[in-house]
Amino acid sequence: MSFDGASGAGPVPFLDALGVLRAAAEETRLRIIALLAEGELSVSDLTDILGQSQPRISRHLKLLVEAGLIERHREGAWAFFRLAEGRAGLVDPLIAGLDRGAPPLSEDRARLDAVREQRAEAAQSFFARLAPKWDELRSLHVPEATVEEAVREALGPRPIGGLLDLGTGTGRMLGLLAPLAGRAVGLDSSHAMLSVARANLERRGLVRVELRQGDIHAPPFAKAGFDLVIVHQVLHYLDDPARALKAAARLVAPGGRLLVVDFAPHDLEFLRTAQAHRRLGFSTEQIAGWLAEAGLPTVVARDLAPTASGQLTVTLWLAEGEEHDAGALWAEGRAVA
Repeated sequence: MSFDGASGAGPVPFLDALGVLRAAAEETRLRIIALLAEGELSVSDLTDILGQSQPRISRHLKLLVEAGLIERHREGAWAFFRLAEGRAGLVDPLIAGLDRGAPPLSEDRARLDAVREQRAEAAQSFFARLAPKWDELRSLHVPEATVEEAVREALGPRPIGGLLDLGTGTGRMLGLLAPLAGRAVGLDSSHAMLSVARANLERRGLVRVELRQGDIHAPPFAKAGFDLVIVHQVLHYLDDPARALKAAARLVAPGGRLLVVDFAPHDLEFLRTAQAHRRLGFSTEQIAGWLAEAGLPTVVARDLAPTASGQLTVTLWLAEGEEHDAGALWAEGRAVA
């Protein structure tokens, strides 16, 4: 077993390694580490899987957090835990050396699968209540598959280190792009929607995606921390979209990109009441102006024209901080604002 910088981490100082190994050297804590290698879990999830009391599980989690092995984040009244990124050089080889096909880890994994199935059923029930509204909106613009293909074309083959999806909703963009990113994070203000996203991503095997609850106007992330930030079909719900774009631009690393997907201006007033839309689309001049004020001066736009009369135009705006770059001006020939 090697602890000399696996998974891209640097060498671990001796005392740090000693503290980590001491924290992991207990049956329940080692089982927790193995479970969190499969994705983030709540205290309730862990009590169900391990069959132990919440105070006992919470005490073990506290020790693991203090050792820097796991991270804790809140989602409303819930607390979720995941493996700490900074300890990958120690944790990954430890997990790789475990026989997870034998008890007790195999039994833990079976109960984890049951917990995930319950999550998926709850998410499906929630989404079923929303489905009529979502289906109505989808019928008003080009198919989602067309939008996704345009997103892939806009981003091209350029590597994605850190990906952030603001207003992730059901996690659709994360499902599309997380496999291409070194790190993928989704933010949404709704715990219910995050539950749907979590179930959708788990169903696709994307268990290492981070999901966070928070305000899109004040996202809880460090400045310049992501290579790609996405704001997909979110702005039209907001009272202050300019503020949201300014906050998003702040998170883009030097040389990074911001991709906005939303509707072009339209006059379907019923969407204000039927779908809670605050804005009836955005012009390229409007979006480009806000992004320029936020420090992203190069904006390339592409319209996805509707296939039937009365449908909405979906527009993609790709922004960068570098003048006249924007993905080589979106393979040359796209409209530039």
